[in-house]
Amino acid sequence: MGPPHISLTRCQSSHCIIRNRDGREKGCARLLVRTRILSPGELEKERVRSMATYRPDSNTLLADDSILEYVLETTVYPREHERLRELRLITQQHAKSFMGSSPDQMQFFSVLLKMIGASNTIEVGVFTGYSLLTTALALPAGGKVVAIDASREYYELGRPVIEKAGVAHKVNFREGDGVAELDKILSEDGGARAGTFDFAYADADKLQYAGYHERLLRLVRVGGAIAYDNTLWGGSVAMPRDKPGSSEYDRRVRDSFLEFNAAVAADDRVEACIVPIADGVTLCRRVK
Repeated sequence: MGPPHISLTRCQSSHCIIRNRDGREKGCARLLVRTRILSPGELEKERVRSMATYRPDSNTLLADDSILEYVLETTVYPREHERLRELRLITQQHAKSFMGSSPDQMQFFSVLLKMIGASNTIEVGVFTGYSLLTTALALPAGGKVVAIDASREYYELGRPVIEKAGVAHKVNFREGDGVAELDKILSEDGGARAGTFDFAYADADKLQYAGYHERLLRLVRVGGAIAYDNTLWGGSVAMPRDKPGSSEYDRRVRDSFLEFNAAVAADDRVEACIVPIADGVTLCRRVK
């Protein structure tokens, strides 16, 4: 069966401002103005509200929808595993589908994992498990992936599909805060797990990436890779902070990513690049 027809819906949130080639905006339709600092709870509500119309297929910085459609129809969907497709469609029906990973990015990761010969990986931020299933399918028969998420509820939506794919035995799901769980892993077996992971993927609390980085550098072996998602944050890192339409949460995340990307670029423990796929991926190779 050929690839399904793709109907792309552009994000209408301030997170995903997209411009035509002539510079005109074709994204965000809302103007959010804040005159006070929001509490953590209000920030979470703002994050969800800000991204409520987001869909995985619109998670792109490409200037034209037709380019993404071409990529998906040419190289992604024709080779997408049937269980990945099933889980992607399930995820797209979820109210928080904006939290899902994009299929073109996951195809990139699948190829990358096989290129570096990864067999032991770690993932911070799971949601329904689309990226987790991608990783599990890419690993060899004896491969393992430690999956960390603050909510088991979302993971349980995807777990039956992971089981149907025959890779559930590769997954060690841990419910909890990302930083706290990474600290636990570092302390387990007398610290013996440090330097044993081939690949790590962080797609959780955007304000905690610096904390993830320090811990993942200790867990991933020299020569291994670490990928951080959403690091271009809808292109806002290259836009004015007070750009109309940006929410308080958007501005905080933008500032955090500006600091994080600069810190990684100056970190002599890694070789790093920012890949402008999906919402931006900062990819690191540990060198020492």
